[in-house]
Amino acid sequence: MNDRIVRASWAGTAVFSVTAIAGAIAPHQLSGASFAVAVALFVVGCIVFLRSLVLAAGRSRTESIDVTGLYFLTGDVAPAVRGHLLGSLVVEATVAFTTAAVRPYTILAAGVLAPVYGLGLCGLWAARFGKFPPR
Repeated sequence: MNDRIVRASWAGTAVFSVTAIAGAIAPHQLSGASFAVAVALFVVGCIVFLRSLVLAAGRSRTESIDVTGLYFLTGDVAPAVRGHLLGSLVVEATVAFTTAAVRPYTILAAGVLAPVYGLGLCGLWAARFGKFPPR
């Protein structure tokens, strides 16, 4: 079950990367698609982020959950998937900021919102499966 979150993270990163790079190369033809994907990932990321926060709040009664462990998988929270989830997040952020720098003051700059998706999935994985110390 937890592999689905990792696959979803990489799938979103791949779709975003392809559309953002294509939009930067051919902005007149593909910037709309790039914008739509970035905004969709942002909206889904916000929903997943809130879901992870609710799940973590439920677990916080018995476990000591901190924000860095929850969203950045620090410590022993997620040793098996940390590389994949944070790698996906780093790729999203790199593509987002690079394409926004290439085409500033255009709708491609909205791509900087897309990494909320990866961050939300990090939090969802940690809230569901992460190992936190007891209170």
